[in-house]
Amino acid sequence: MTIPAVAIVAYPGFSPFLLSVPCIIFGDILPGQPLFRLEICAAEAGPIRSVHGLSLSPSAGVEGLAEADIVIVPGWDDPALTPPPELTEALRTAHARGARVVGLCLGTYVLAYAGLLDGRRASTHWEFEQDFLLRFPQVRLDANALYVDEDRLITSAGTAAGVDCCLYLVRQHYGSAIANKIARRMVVPTYREGGQAQFIEKPVPASIQDIRINEQLDFLRQNLSVSYSLDILAARANMSRRSFTRYFQKATGMSVGEWVLTERLRRTQELLEVGTQPIETIAEQVGFGTAASLRQHFKHAFGVTPVEWRKSFRAAE
Repeated sequence: MTIPAVAIVAYPGFSPFLLSVPCIIFGDILPGQPLFRLEICAAEAGPIRSVHGLSLSPSAGVEGLAEADIVIVPGWDDPALTPPPELTEALRTAHARGARVVGLCLGTYVLAYAGLLDGRRASTHWEFEQDFLLRFPQVRLDANALYVDEDRLITSAGTAAGVDCCLYLVRQHYGSAIANKIARRMVVPTYREGGQAQFIEKPVPASIQDIRINEQLDFLRQNLSVSYSLDILAARANMSRRSFTRYFQKATGMSVGEWVLTERLRRTQELLEVGTQPIETIAEQVGFGTAASLRQHFKHAFGVTPVEWRKSFRAAE
């Protein structure tokens, strides 16, 4: 069996973490069991410095992509920076001859600049969703996926999702047994449930300028287990129902129902992370009423179940 060749693209201001992930997974991670042939390539002459001052000397220029079965762009320093034309041309050529072309995190931008993602699904870090959509409206961005594989173009979400993506590629070449063995050696999950939704920040304003609305926010936070009608909340604020609804929306950017649901989910996260209470107890405390209702809302919002969240986010005791 021919050992697949992997070309990793280094670039000025590279992320040491993102570059090291494919180097580890596609390097000699299993002693005596070579799985891939690895080469570091770059469009620029070396040495190339990282964002934190580390430097490396690539073993080849973009010509090193010509024979690779897998080409990986592990991030990108600046989303507004157009990649060198010789790099984008080499990526297009590699894909046209049948190679898998991979963009980890902001490396998706490089594939998009090369035109490879036009009309296709892709993933990148959730914080850059709006910027990416503005720059590349022709790409069908999946802002929740940890990684996407469409037509030998594989793109992943931020930072640690590069591990998920690279293990996925190992599974494609060698099956689950080898991928699981590598994951155990790295002490990482071989497969993670859910998508980026579980990591996306959804801040709820703790304080706003309207003191009347602030008082109601504090009241609701302290009484999440109880459901209050708009009439009761409006009366507490000494406002008409219509005025209260309008001012609440203006102050928070949400309806009362949306705000309460978001706050209940946020409190659920906290209780799952720091406590051992049963899901049924948490559901009552935060106002979902039943465990089934909590699970439904939680899964819809974050892409994982409450139990999966607790396993992922609680530190080992």
